[in-house]
Amino acid sequence: MIILPAIDIIDGKPVRLYQGDYDKKEIVAEDVFETAKSFQAVGAEYVHLVDLDGAKSGSNENHELVIKIANMLKIPVELGGGIRSFETIKYLLDNGISRVILGTIAMEDEELLKKAINTYGEKIAVGIDCKDGKVYGRGWLAGSDLDYIEFAKKMEAVGVKNIIVTDISKDGTLEGPNVEMLKKLKETVNIDITASGGIRDIENIKDLAEIGLYGAITGKAIYAKTLSLEEAIVVAKSTVTY
Repeated sequence: MIILPAIDIIDGKPVRLYQGDYDKKEIVAEDVFETAKSFQAVGAEYVHLVDLDGAKSGSNENHELVIKIANMLKIPVELGGGIRSFETIKYLLDNGISRVILGTIAMEDEELLKKAINTYGEKIAVGIDCKDGKVYGRGWLAGSDLDYIEFAKKMEAVGVKNIIVTDISKDGTLEGPNVEMLKKLKETVNIDITASGGIRDIENIKDLAEIGLYGAITGKAIYAKTLSLEEAIVVAKSTVTY
C-alpha cells in the first residue's frame, strides 16, 4: 500500500475541514510548496491535492498553483476538486498533473467519464465520497440516493481503475477510518481502492494495509502530529496482506 499525504487548498493555503464543513476550516501550514516538498523529502511516492474552492464552485481557482506544485516535485501528483469538463482534464494532464480525480461529474455525466477513461485510462480516478452509505457530490454539499457499493460496481464496469473512497463523517475527525466499509468494498470490486478520511495513527495504517488496499490518504494526522508520515510509508510498504 502507498501513502498519499494530502494538501487541501482554499485561497492558496493548506487547510483541513472537519467532516467536509467549509465553516470548520483550519489552516494547517503556511506554504503549500514547502509542505509538498517536505512530503517528498521523507519518501512519499505520491501527493494528493484537493482544490476545495473548485470542489465547491466547479471553477478552476487553484489550477495554476497546483500545476506549479506538480512541476516542482519529482514525484507524481493527483488532483481532485471541481474538475467537471474534458477541457479541464486535458489541461491538467497536459501540464504536469499525473492523475485527476473526478467526483461530481462521474455521478452526473457518464459520457464525459467514458470519454476521459477512453482517452487517458489510468490517469483518471473517481472519488466516491459517502455518508451513511450514500454518495455525495459538489464538494460534499449535495446528497444522492446512490449506494456507494452499487456506484463503485458501475465505475468498474465503465473502466475506472482507481477509486478514492471517503467516509465524510470520518474526514478530519482523527477518529479512525471506516474499515468495515472499505473491507466490504474490497470484497465486491476488483479495482484499486484508496482510503481517505479519519486516519489518526500508525495502527490505522496497519489496519488499512492488511485489507490489501492500493493506497491511503492522510492529511490531518500528519499536521496534528498523531502520525509520522515517514513511519506510515515504511509500515504501509512492509505490511503483508492475506
